[in-house]
Parts: sequence; structure tokens; C-alpha cells
Amino acid sequence: MKKRIAQIALLAAATLGFECAGQAQSTEPPPPATIMVGINANQTAQPASKYEFGMFIEHIGPLVYRSLWSEMLDDRKFYFPITPAEPEAHRRRRQGGMPGMELRKWRPVGPAGDVTMDTDRPFVGSHSPRIALGGSAPRGILQPGIAVVKGKQYIGHIWLKGTPGSAVKVTLIWGQGAGDRETASFAHLTGAYAKFPFRFTAKAGSSDAAFEITGTGTGSFHVGTVSLMPADNIDGFRPDTIALLRQLHSGFWRLPGGNFLSDWSWYNGVGPRDKRPPTYDYAWNAMQSNDVGLDEFMTLCRLIGVEPYITVNAGFGDAHSAGEEVEYMNGPVTTRLGAERARNGHPAPYDVKFWDIGNEPYGSWQLGRTDLKYYVLKHNEFAAAMRKADPSIVLLASGNMPEPMDLTGEMRAQDVDNMRAVEGTPEDWTGGEIEHCWGNFSGITQHWYARSGQRFDVEKAQRLPLDAPTEAGYVKVDQTPLEFARYPANIVHLYAQTWRRYEQRFPDLEKRHIFLSIDEYAYLGGSFTRPPDLKMALAYGMILNEMLRHTDFLRMSAHTMGVSTLDYTPTAAVFNTVGLVYKLYGDRFVPGSIPVALTGNSPQPQPQYPVGGDQPKTNSGSPTYPLDMFAALTPDRKYLMLAVVNATETEHSFDLNVAGVRLAGQPALWQITGKDLHAVDEVGQPPQVTITRSTMSGSANKFSVAPISVNVYRFRVDQ
Repeated sequence: MKKRIAQIALLAAATLGFECAGQAQSTEPPPPATIMVGINANQTAQPASKYEFGMFIEHIGPLVYRSLWSEMLDDRKFYFPITPAEPEAHRRRRQGGMPGMELRKWRPVGPAGDVTMDTDRPFVGSHSPRIALGGSAPRGILQPGIAVVKGKQYIGHIWLKGTPGSAVKVTLIWGQGAGDRETASFAHLTGAYAKFPFRFTAKAGSSDAAFEITGTGTGSFHVGTVSLMPADNIDGFRPDTIALLRQLHSGFWRLPGGNFLSDWSWYNGVGPRDKRPPTYDYAWNAMQSNDVGLDEFMTLCRLIGVEPYITVNAGFGDAHSAGEEVEYMNGPVTTRLGAERARNGHPAPYDVKFWDIGNEPYGSWQLGRTDLKYYVLKHNEFAAAMRKADPSIVLLASGNMPEPMDLTGEMRAQDVDNMRAVEGTPEDWTGGEIEHCWGNFSGITQHWYARSGQRFDVEKAQRLPLDAPTEAGYVKVDQTPLEFARYPANIVHLYAQTWRRYEQRFPDLEKRHIFLSIDEYAYLGGSFTRPPDLKMALAYGMILNEMLRHTDFLRMSAHTMGVSTLDYTPTAAVFNTVGLVYKLYGDRFVPGSIPVALTGNSPQPQPQYPVGGDQPKTNSGSPTYPLDMFAALTPDRKYLMLAVVNATETEHSFDLNVAGVRLAGQPALWQITGKDLHAVDEVGQPPQVTITRSTMSGSANKFSVAPISVNVYRFRVDQ
């Protein structure tokens, strides 16, 4: 993700919330008293693909493990030394990490010197904890800060070896009293590691329970690794978040990265989980346990009903390993790596269709970055190796359309028409890949992240010193709710305009049906103390409307992150307001929906700021200002669907005139709204924002749209 917002994007991925920009007085023209809307069902566009509402996920700190995976213990393979307090060196190592993303640490039980990290034949990784015993006094390790639910069962296992005659206990502790715990005991330890299962039932709930491993006797014992999960996990995944994500009908998930990917070896992410070595992620400054790898991600996709879209490591990775990754995922059992997949419990090929070569290779923040002139050679080499393993796969090139925000040095003083200043230069990453990698991709990717309360001032940027950072070109702005909601849709609109320019430069793009995949994007606020609110939901409704206007070439998109649609704690989850928007659109605009022409008597206002940077030549939206609309027929043409976003705090009316089909009966309405712009949905609180369904009454062509609402109307077509 873009360096200038990577830190903010991380917190958004962790669903820590957003703060909306302050209110401003509108500088836009007043709308007509009644907006006249025309729909012509005879004028249609390319049907929407099943991949319009996809999701993205990567390992960022414990994001995957706390949102999707059921493991309750951090650092279960003991990557970090076990000390009474974290060493200063480790604190410095994590300084680039994000608040709220820290891992819980193991602490000694008994004298700290009795716990050492033994590097002689470790069970997994570089060392395993060795605990010296002290007779009848317990010695061991403990991890606090675990959440448990009253009456819930928890299962796990531990790998142990030790001096014969020693005994080890594992204990789940949920309170201060002597009875606020349950213990499982293991004796008969030997000099070889053995696996011991256990099961607990919490007699009370706690957000600060602890898991303790202690031993008594003489000599010592070693802990290889340990796992604790709720007994109701589904193949290792959380049933609550899985059930919610399945309702989004996302089409696909892009995984496993992300910046994380460029230093990750897929070889370490397959095979028995307990023996996969923990690794350090230098992109996000965090340890990764490697429990959720390729096979687990394929299980996740099956559980939530989506297709996988895999990005291969083109940072520190190489073409040979990428080709072998394709063979592992898609090869028959008669191939070497297909046979390895079968030994790992998955005999049937996964038949992964979509593959992305590299993540943001243009970025200075990316591990293994190379210049464009070298990267195109790498892309072609990767494509050849991957297609050799499976000629049927669909390859995507990691593109980046040039933006004045990305210009440096003397280039800042050139034309700011979004693209022409850098066409054909090393800054034009997408153009370079089209020119030098032709035939080795079917789609090209684009990532974007937008922040509220700011804009890129191209005139200011031109006056900056040549060595000034890009961030210096941004200025703060006050935004009305409508301006706040339109801003990210304008980013989509800008890239759509730029793509048309590529089609002019390279006519074969359209002839060969090369598509655009916006497979990372998010709208970010300025604070992270609250979850997304209704104001953010309005913005996402306008984002999806704008994307659906370009189904002829925008065939895939993936929101960052998939779990950013949820508000979750360690023990519960609900949809947040953004999740409700994706659920509404995923339910109503099903794959194959046919966009139809929509006209109006109220065009969007002209840009408030000079064109360039993050301001396209025209504002996004339908000619129904201040409402934003999109219309489509269902694939069977039995219904006409109409999405309407009202991002103002005023009710607005429209008259509807439909040509090409005849409507029958009263329309149904699904509506997202709340008491005010700051309404949120949080775990443990009554929902402030909901999807409600109603049947409209009254005139068949006159409608009133509630303030601050996202609406989808369904009209039955008389056939």
C-alpha cells in the first residue's frame, strides 16, 4: 500500500475505527426541487462479474490470527525469549508496529533464570523453552490477557519432553480464586517430544484469563509448542466471523499479501502447522507464527464461499518458487508438489484461477523493489514459470497508474493533467508493463487509499523544493458530508479516466479484453478510536456505485481488509457500517447484473478545486445531484434494481421514468440509515445502523429519499 498512508491503512485493516472530517458549509449549487430520473433498459453495459465486491487480506501483526483464526495463544512456537520484562532490543525492533497490534508475551513462573531458550535441537524455529525444575515448587511459563466465555469449551495440545519422573500441568485460569481454574496433568515424560491433548470448560467469563504451563520434580522439561482454541472452531477458524463473511458474497479474496508477502516463503506456510517455523515480518515489524498458510487460506475461501486469488512473492522471491507454488496449488497428484499437497491432506487440486505477480513492486517501501526496466524482465520470467506449471491460469500484472502525487524532483513542474506528464517514463509503471510484458497478463492491478479531510494541491506541489516529500503537497480541507462521501468515488473516477487514456495509447487493451483489477483499496479517516460510522457507509455506497459504472473494464476489486467489514472482539463479532453496505450490494447486485443507462436533470457540480492530483476532470456520480444512483437489471431480467445514496442531511425527492421495460406492483426498498452521521455498530451494543426492508406505497414513479441513507429499490418487471 502507498507509503504515505501505509500506517493509517494498517489501523483501518485492524478495524480500529475512523473519525470523520469536520462539517463545512456547502459550496455546491442547490439541487432542483424534484430530480427527474430516466432509466432506459434497452441501453445496457457489460454485466457485472462475480468479482466486483471482492476482499483483500494479508498478515499484518496478529490481524489474521485474531480476526479469522481461532488460536488464542500468541507466540505459541516461542519465537521470542521468555523473560520477566521484554528486552530493550525487542522493544526497539517493534517501534514500526501499530498500536493495538502487539503480541502478548510469555512470562516465567518462578525464578526467571529457570527458563532458558535452548538452541540444541529445537522442536521448531531457532529455540525451545527449557524449564529447570525445583522439586515441589512449580516452575514454568504463563501468558495472560486471554478472553474466555462462561460455559464455553476449549481444546488444545502441547508438545513436551522432559526428565523421566517429572510432571507437567497446563492450567486455564479465569479468576483469582482457588477454584477459578481447570488443570490437565501429564506425566511419563521422556527425552523425546510427545503430543498431549487437553480440554477445558470455563466456569466464568473473563477478558484477562491466563494460560499456565508448570512442572514439578527434578531435572527439566521442554515445551515444543502449544495450542489453545475454542472447541467450536471450524477447521481452525472462528465460526462467528466466518458466518458473517459468508453473507457478503464477495466473489473472491486476494491473499496472502500485501507487503508481508515480499519476504514470505510459501514453502514455510505448508505442512504440519506445529512444525512450521515462526518468522519475522520486516514489512510490518511483527512475528508471524505461520499457522495460516496456503492450505488454510484455501479452507477459508471454501468456508466463506469465495474464490482464491493468490499473489506470489516477486519481491525477495523468484520465478522458480512461483512456478512451484502454482504446481503445489493446481498440480495433479502425479506431480512432485501435487503429491506433497496430497500428503498434507489435500489430494484434489485447488484449481486457483487468478494469480497476481508481485505486490506493489513500484514502491520504495516494498522489500526487493527494482526499477521498472528490470521488473518487466522479472514479470515475464515469472509468467513463463507459472504458466509452465499450469497454462490455464489467469495472470495479473502489478500496475500503478502515474499520479502527480507520485512525482518527484523536476517532474513536479510539468503538466499536472494526471497522466500525460509521465507517460512512457519510469513513473508510468502500468504503461511500462503494457509495453514490455504484453502477452504475459490478462489483467492489470491498481491500488488506492484515500484519506478524508485533505486534498492534493498540485499548485503547491509545483512550488515545493525538489527533495520535499510527497506528503508536503497535501492541504487540509473542510468537507460537507456529501464532499466527504464523494472524495473516494472521485479516486475511482480518476482511475477510470486514466484507463481510457491507456486504451487510446494501446488499442489492443480493449480488443483483447484486458481488464483492470482494483484489488486493494480503502477510505481512511483521521482517528482510530471508533469503528466506521454511517458517514463512512455513505462513502462506500458511492464507491460501489462508481465501480459498477465501469463494468466493461473494471472486472475485479478487493476492499482492504476483508475483516474491516466487521467489528470484532476475541469472543464476538458483528457487521460494522461498511460491512452492511457490502452485504446490501452483495445481496442485491448479484453476479451477472446488467447495468442500464440512467439520466437525470441535475448534473454533478464542477470540481471545486483545480483539476489534477486527486481531483479528476469531472466529479464522480450520476446526473442526479445531490443523489448518487446506479441501476441494473437482474440476470434473469425479472427485476430492475436501483441504488440511491443520499449523503446529505436533507430529504430529497425524485421522479422516475423507465423505458424499455414495464414495471409492475409496488417496489421493495432495502435501506441503511441511522440517527446521525456518527452512528456505529459495535459488539455488545444495540445496533445504531441497520438494513431495513419495506414495501413502497403511493405513486409508482415518485420517491422520497431519506437523509444520510444508502438505498436499493427493487422493481418487478412485467414480463
